[in-house]
Amino acid sequence: MSNDNNNSNNGPNKTTGQFHSVKGTAVEAIGNVTGATSWTQSGRDEHARGEGEYQAAQAEGYVEGTKDRVGGRKDAVVGALTGDRQQETIGNVRRDKGSAQQDINHPTSVNN
Repeated sequence: MSNDNNNSNNGPNKTTGQFHSVKGTAVEAIGNVTGATSWTQSGRDEHARGEGEYQAAQAEGYVEGTKDRVGGRKDAVVGALTGDRQQETIGNVRRDKGSAQQDINHPTSVNN
């Protein structure tokens, strides 16, 4: 399972996305103050790449949360129907974890 900031496949990362977004904004501001158009453009580009990476990581986290929520719900129902309280509990925990991950990564919860 991945957390909301990183995953093991070196995919998009919320932390590095935020870093590049902020760094790009700073470089753009320096370019604006000094009149260095190459810095201004470079900063804009880095900011845009950072925002894109952040949003991609956010989307991945939301999808992962959806998988956990649905899979956990299934496990909880099967456990309840079969009388397997351990499976039911594990399913409920997974469902709750998935719901929390969805909340953290909901597209309207921009953290920058």
